[in-house]
Amino acid sequence: MIRTKICGLSDRAGLDAAIAAGASYVGFVFFEKSPRNVDVETARELAASVPPGICKVALTVDADDATLDAITDRVPIDMLQLHGSETPERVSEVRTRYGLPVMKAVGLCDRDDLPRIDLYAGVADQILVDAKPPKGTDLPGGNGLAFDWSLLSGRRWPVPWMLAGGLMPENALRAANLTGATQLDVSSGVESEPGRKDPERIAAFLKATESRPVSL
Repeated sequence: MIRTKICGLSDRAGLDAAIAAGASYVGFVFFEKSPRNVDVETARELAASVPPGICKVALTVDADDATLDAITDRVPIDMLQLHGSETPERVSEVRTRYGLPVMKAVGLCDRDDLPRIDLYAGVADQILVDAKPPKGTDLPGGNGLAFDWSLLSGRRWPVPWMLAGGLMPENALRAANLTGATQLDVSSGVESEPGRKDPERIAAFLKATESRPVSL
């Protein structure tokens, strides 16, 4: 079974759909430039309704300690996702300060970016391999862009990793097959418009990933 993270949840309808469909992770975005941004109080209310066994993830982008303090003090999260240009040293600092597992996002465009995954795999609890954002964009993720999935074929790291970038119900299983990923992260690919999750597409994504990835 492929474990799925539905990220960028901002209302009860989307969250309920993710839970009903069987998501393993639910993600809340704390980044004001994102159409999926939520404030601390909204995230607190949503996270409080998540059943045990589903990992609640807070996505931040180059957040300072004050921002992370506000999130972790008020929102019952299980994991921090660092989706900016945080250094390996900053990842280690965050893990130590908050005592929570940290997932570090690494943007991938071509083979030259692969060593960065190894770098962060030594300090993070999980790695999120995402498409590198295009130049000039304000969003480090959630752009609906994919990269050449064959770059990851046969590659493994010492920590769990998750595939993101351009995923949708129509290509989820193919992406898992090509990369060997057993965890997938989706946001824009299950939306009816930026920031608004579509319950039917969430259900379709989880349905598409019920099969275990197979070798091609």
